[in-house]
Amino acid sequence: MARRLLSMLVTLFGVAVIIFLVLRLLPGNAVTAQLGVSAGLLSHAQLVALNHYYGVGEPFFQQFGSWLGSMFTGNLGVSLSSRTSVASLVGAALPITLELALVSMIIGELIGVLFGVFGSLKPGRLVDSVGQGASVVGLGIPSFVIGTGLVTFLASQFHYFPSSEGFVSITRDPWLNLQQIFFPALTLGLGIGAAMMRTTRAAMLEVIGLNYARTARGKGLSKRVVTWKHLFLGALVPVTTMSGIQLGYLLGGTVVVEEIFVLPGLGRLLITSINERDFPVVQSVTLIFAAGFIIVNMLTDVLYTVIDPRTRS
Repeated sequence: MARRLLSMLVTLFGVAVIIFLVLRLLPGNAVTAQLGVSAGLLSHAQLVALNHYYGVGEPFFQQFGSWLGSMFTGNLGVSLSSRTSVASLVGAALPITLELALVSMIIGELIGVLFGVFGSLKPGRLVDSVGQGASVVGLGIPSFVIGTGLVTFLASQFHYFPSSEGFVSITRDPWLNLQQIFFPALTLGLGIGAAMMRTTRAAMLEVIGLNYARTARGKGLSKRVVTWKHLFLGALVPVTTMSGIQLGYLLGGTVVVEEIFVLPGLGRLLITSINERDFPVVQSVTLIFAAGFIIVNMLTDVLYTVIDPRTRS
């Protein structure tokens, strides 16, 4: 466990260095982003004063050391565009992204596992053919294309677009919140379900012909018990692996979908901050995405030891 935590810290440090360096290589900064062409009318003294005010005129290593030291104390800094704390912006956006990721995973797991299991029991039949066809579509069409098409269809045919009313938290209005989350979650869930379906089907086909599966059927156990208690549990390790990978990628994959469906989550906050060259927000949000991916992978490794005792060594 100590080795895993050390590896996690080293990875996060590497990500922090890359983020910080890449942002400084981009043309422009917070001053030019806010003033636009008017920045060219500033005198050298005015430009230096504004760079110093926004903290973008300091040497690279000094900026990095100041930011990293603040991160260790829990201070994410101040947004250059809104002049509010980054922690408050992240605190408002993070629950929305987590809710979207959770609902997307539930939809994707239900689609993928059910089609994968039932398709493997009757390969080549209708359910299997439908599932494999849907998986090709889900993997082949990007989520932003599905999301844009879904938004266009709902708006043109049903005049239905819940996000136009402003996002409502689940504690304030659960029904409206579910309407606002469901369609973007469905957009992401289709891609997740496609990957999960193929993984589940392949894993189930591997264990169906093994000795313990034939023994379970020979004992006269019901088909439902054999399928879910013996076959599916035997195929659970690769299914868990794919689930962890999909959840990790999903945390960063919400960026485009949140922008399409106007959800004020971390993804939309990241895009807005990049356009405004709001470096403290971009650095913090990107680091949170990276930390989420690493934590999900570490928890997946821990789950292996629970699912399969042979991996504990």
